[in-house]
Amino acid sequence: MTDLLETAIVTGGSRGIGQALVKRLAADGWQVYFTYVSNADKAEQVRSEAEEQGGRVRAFQLDVSRTDDVAAWFKEEIKGAVNLGALVNNAGVTRDGLLLRMKDRDWNDVLQVNLNGAFACLREASKLMVRRRQGRIINISSVVGQSGNPGQTNYCASKAGLVGLTKSAAAELASRGITVNAVAPGFIATEMTEELDGQTREAYLSRIPLGRFGEAWEVAAAVSWLASEEAGFITGHVLSVNGGMYM
Repeated sequence: MTDLLETAIVTGGSRGIGQALVKRLAADGWQVYFTYVSNADKAEQVRSEAEEQGGRVRAFQLDVSRTDDVAAWFKEEIKGAVNLGALVNNAGVTRDGLLLRMKDRDWNDVLQVNLNGAFACLREASKLMVRRRQGRIINISSVVGQSGNPGQTNYCASKAGLVGLTKSAAAELASRGITVNAVAPGFIATEMTEELDGQTREAYLSRIPLGRFGEAWEVAAAVSWLASEEAGFITGHVLSVNGGMYM
């Protein structure tokens, strides 16, 4: 298998932080496989832009909430086809609402994608990494997974769950040469923050000691480092990229 390409998987790679992850890891020399759910045009744009910069990238339509589909995808597209060196669990959704009014579906949808999907990908990836006795797994959590946030009980629970998943998996897989870490972004400048009204935007900024939103490339830089050889003695850690926003 030494002639197979060293590959990183990024889930939810077609927009926001995800596309920054794809482009950065591709620039680092990884072959990058990334998943998306529905926007094929956007996924193709990300793939094309990364390859224009010299990267090797492939896009796959995959809903990580369908855990059987995740297992099948790893069997069909990953096992025996590439050397899997890194997995970045980035796919996520929000269904915000007050706790007292939150529907079961809104709770379950968020947990199914954000937490169960990450678990399914981690499980399948670790099976392959164990055989090589090496690998990097990075879960994208959130500052609100550490602090909580009104109106986001489902999202916060899913992101807090990723921290527990990270630490437990790190303990299990360390003896096999696999590191498992998390990155917890704060408020990052994305399409979502661009749509905020002025008052809401200022309220968020007031909670960030550095006085600005983070950039997606800054999150990608943290992931890039955790995926590198330089971070080989770090596992079970949550790296906060939040501008000092410890609520």
